[in-house]
Amino acid sequence: MDPMLWLTYVGVITALIAFPGPVALLCTSQGLRHGRRRALFTIAGGIVAALVMMSLSAMGLGAVLATSETAFTLLKYLGAAYLVYLGVQAWRAPPEPPVVATQETRDAMPVSVWRLFRRGFTVGISNPKDLLFFAALFPGFIDLGAPQAPQFALLALTWLVIDGGLMTLYSSLGERLGRWLGTRRRVRRFNRLTGGLFVVAGGSLAGAH
Repeated sequence: MDPMLWLTYVGVITALIAFPGPVALLCTSQGLRHGRRRALFTIAGGIVAALVMMSLSAMGLGAVLATSETAFTLLKYLGAAYLVYLGVQAWRAPPEPPVVATQETRDAMPVSVWRLFRRGFTVGISNPKDLLFFAALFPGFIDLGAPQAPQFALLALTWLVIDGGLMTLYSSLGERLGRWLGTRRRVRRFNRLTGGLFVVAGGSLAGAH
């Protein structure tokens, strides 16, 4: 791949990934509640979901989804419902200040790493707009006159590395927020803010065409 074309791709996707969306919001929330290290499982789930979306787009399913109103509508409502569900859970979460004093106290918190991974994967995979996005994005950076598999692999690997790095920053931000959320009142406000943002994200997805 031409180096300048690749650098253009890096700039485009960095701006797109950095813009906070449902996965970034989830990583921030998980970093706050479970620490940056455990939030890595949520990040891994989101990365695997992105890889699945890319693979489906490469197989042409993105184009199929773009022409099927029924399939797109069904998937978007399922994704929207899950985001609203996360929002309601966050809104109703007990306003207990997070335990952030030491890594040992975080490690003692009973939380399943599979549950963290599954939540990241589900949020990432439940947005059919991402399938259309990858189907629209990759062709603009692939030279049809050259072998396409290595180009696709480079684009996908670049996305996964940048996505993982930026989501780790979001989880670190969430971990730092834990030091500020030392009262029940602040935790309640944070829960309602994140819950409201998840509901808004779900509503935005439900209204997508």
